[in-house]
Amino acid sequence: MVRCSNQGCGQDFDPADNPNDGCTYHPGVPVFHEGLKSWSCCQGVNKPVLDFDEFMHIPGCKVGNHSEAPPKPQPAPKPVQNTPSLSMSTSKDGKEVYTSGSATSSTSRPVDTIPAAKVLAPVEEEDDLEASVAPGTKCRHNGCSIEYVNDEANRKEGGEASECTYHPLPPIFREGSKGYLCCKRRVLEFDEFLKIEGCKKGRHVFVPKARPQVGEQFTECRIDHYQTPSEVHVYVFGKQADKERSKVEFEESQVHIDIYLPQSKRFRKSIELFGSIDPQASTYKIYGTKVEILLKKQDTRSWTILEKPNGNLGPISLTFGVGGRTGTIGGKDIILDESNKTRATV
Repeated sequence: MVRCSNQGCGQDFDPADNPNDGCTYHPGVPVFHEGLKSWSCCQGVNKPVLDFDEFMHIPGCKVGNHSEAPPKPQPAPKPVQNTPSLSMSTSKDGKEVYTSGSATSSTSRPVDTIPAAKVLAPVEEEDDLEASVAPGTKCRHNGCSIEYVNDEANRKEGGEASECTYHPLPPIFREGSKGYLCCKRRVLEFDEFLKIEGCKKGRHVFVPKARPQVGEQFTECRIDHYQTPSEVHVYVFGKQADKERSKVEFEESQVHIDIYLPQSKRFRKSIELFGSIDPQASTYKIYGTKVEILLKKQDTRSWTILEKPNGNLGPISLTFGVGGRTGTIGGKDIILDESNKTRATV
């Protein structure tokens, strides 16, 4: 068996049995921009993501044969030309003397010597040795590609594949360089990044051990929103929310948010909405850094704010912005409710 070299595949295959539709992969290159991660070949289909694990699970967009050939290297970035600079000084007799020198570029520093950022070590997962593991389950550690065979080989101390070499800290992508926060090495090519050898040794983690429950702590999360004529988009910012336990429930005039976060933290909030929504058509999705909530309006009126106020706001009207400059993004026509229509004609 041979490991497929197509990006996004990584499966083992038999070169003698290589059908035309056996491989699903990305023919393009990774794109990392301002924290977002995507593939150049399917940016219009697969939405860019923030979390690296989500990026690694973006499904391939092309079907074909498995390949043994190494992927074609990406074009290297153009070197920055040194530009001469002039400096002026005054000699003892009062004459101006000009000297030239070459400005050094920050890109001239070798990539491998960029210092790693200093961060606090996270609490690492432990393998639950009593839990059963399905054959083929991959180790959860960054930088480890070992797949589970049996306890004798992968879990028993001294087994032929029981030692894990991995990266305890997450990846970092900065100004084109790629690496891990726990070690100094940085590379430019994504394929070379995937080959960076781990810097720590320990046990594999196939099934993480549940951490002991401590007292639940309620916390606050930042909430942002914007609206269109038919929808209100709400973003609740909280990292690594538990997708199994977290939920959002909808009523005609309320939304109930219940998000479970790491370290036994929890965010709960019930919002009495400014306007009415269609609970059946409203939805939510949980991502690595936030929860996106889509509220489907029952009509096309503009909401002055997200949450219904306790008292009268006074003469405040929020209309849809023309060309998306103010108010609701994307609105072209001003839409008023009955009270605002009356006020507009007075």
